[in-house]
Amino acid sequence: MINILLTGTAGFIGSNFVPYFLDKYPEYNLINLDLLTYAGNLENLKECEYNPRYKFIKGDICNRELVEFIFKEYDIKGVINFAAESHVDNSIKNPGVFIETNVNGTFTVLDVAYKYWMEKPFTYKEAYENCRFHHISTDEVYGTLGETGLFTELTPYAPNSPYSASKASSDMIARSYQETYGLNTVITNCSNNYGPKQHDEKLIPTIIRKALAGESIPIYGDGKNIRDWLYVLDHCKGIDLVYHTGKEANVYNIGGKNERTNLQIADRVCSILDEKVPTTKSYKELITFVEDRAGHDRRYAIDATKIEEELGWKADENFDTGIVKTIEWYLEKYK
Repeated sequence: MINILLTGTAGFIGSNFVPYFLDKYPEYNLINLDLLTYAGNLENLKECEYNPRYKFIKGDICNRELVEFIFKEYDIKGVINFAAESHVDNSIKNPGVFIETNVNGTFTVLDVAYKYWMEKPFTYKEAYENCRFHHISTDEVYGTLGETGLFTELTPYAPNSPYSASKASSDMIARSYQETYGLNTVITNCSNNYGPKQHDEKLIPTIIRKALAGESIPIYGDGKNIRDWLYVLDHCKGIDLVYHTGKEANVYNIGGKNERTNLQIADRVCSILDEKVPTTKSYKELITFVEDRAGHDRRYAIDATKIEEELGWKADENFDTGIVKTIEWYLEKYK
């Protein structure tokens, strides 16, 4: 059996990844280290609770003593680092927490992995030669796009929020451990995820929740900010592929090729709710424009050609199929 440390998997993407990964790889034991901040919820991992190959540890990735203990106690042979503060609005209000978790936390886990797996720079200890550190990041590190163009793995970093700056920093620290010490790393940068288990504060759950409650559905600014939407299970499959077959020291962008404005998202969700939970009026009448977010990036869109051509990844869901599955899950949750 191989023991793999997963960080932050009580959150949205990680809690979709864990059951998928457990089911696919019977040779893995998964150790989940999560602080259970407001965005982490063990309810998200209920189906794994009694799996003998899954272990949950409550703790902070910044706690070096704890991280060292986990590596030694479980003889960790791989890391997939999901742990991050990730809500842009919160990063504007309280940036310090983002620097602490995303920068210092990532550094701590990287440094412990390096010292546990390697004798010295570019020399792995015997039996640890295949150990890999996979760092999960975001397309927001690239900044904002104009009306045309796509983010590629060669796009220069230009983060615009404290959140994206903290993620860009963590990417650079992972890169530095590859270049300076020869630690086997890969980085994936994904577009906006959607699907089951996402925190209520995010855009799509907010639209559904507010609509069902008959409350105003808040849309920032003119609603024309564009994001590329990726169904969360497609992202999990991409992470799996990169962790196992991605080239060392490489970055892979994972995107859904589903560009939508925020207003289009709200309109589509309301249309589906009108069909599934009809009321006397259309839910679209609840859409309300509110003051724009500070420094709100206008457009993100990912070019996923590299992961598609090199590793054979492709998204199984398009937005029209994925959003229906997502809404059905939330109707169960909110009913």
